[in-house]
Amino acid sequence: MATHEAVPQRLYLFSLSTTTIAVGPRMLDMVSGCYLVEMSDGKRILIDSGYPNDVPPSPGMSASDQDKNVLQCLAELGLGPDNIDMLICTHFDVDHAGYHDAFPAAELIVQREHYELARSGHPRFAPARKHWDDPALRYRLVDGDTELFPGLTLLETSGHTAGHQSVLVRLPKTGPVLLAIDAVMLQFMFTPARKAGPIDDNEDQLRASTQKLLDLIEQEHIKLVIFGHDGAQWKTLKTSPAYYE
Repeated sequence: MATHEAVPQRLYLFSLSTTTIAVGPRMLDMVSGCYLVEMSDGKRILIDSGYPNDVPPSPGMSASDQDKNVLQCLAELGLGPDNIDMLICTHFDVDHAGYHDAFPAAELIVQREHYELARSGHPRFAPARKHWDDPALRYRLVDGDTELFPGLTLLETSGHTAGHQSVLVRLPKTGPVLLAIDAVMLQFMFTPARKAGPIDDNEDQLRASTQKLLDLIEQEHIKLVIFGHDGAQWKTLKTSPAYYE
């Protein structure tokens, strides 16, 4: 009897918080979010886990009564941490890794280069270290572009930080969806000649990763690209409990 591997069926966008900050001369709404993929076999894959509740907001950020955390977003879907089978860690910045330790039953997936950099004691990743470096967590380290399942591919996109990864999700109705994460935080940055921002580590790598994603869009005929922190774009997207399928 033939067996069929699980494939993505639904993609949920969790909008956790929005704040307005100055980016050069622009005042922009910056969203913080994470993602949930439901597979055809019932497994659930979380992508990032958001800002922790025990770290003060960064300068320019402010807490709001409208803010949510990933556990609240899951609860609204009738889910808890034990319902998450896998957690894709795009990188360990504090706004992406703040609830990793809430998912000890999951397998965590991260680029080897990034994991080793963070574990070496790089100060950038110290604010959330207690959450991503909990000894109860089980990590699988990957090297470069990796197909986790048919229709779910990790894309190595260094530049924002070494070993950053974006995610390509192929859905049955929507088609391929590119989650750029922090490789391209805002839509206006999606150009080959872009400049590195103050929290980007390497401009050459950032441009190479941007070009890689632009090429992928052309090759895969991708119609939906979700930028990691673009509050204006997120206002136009389906956010949980709605979903893409």
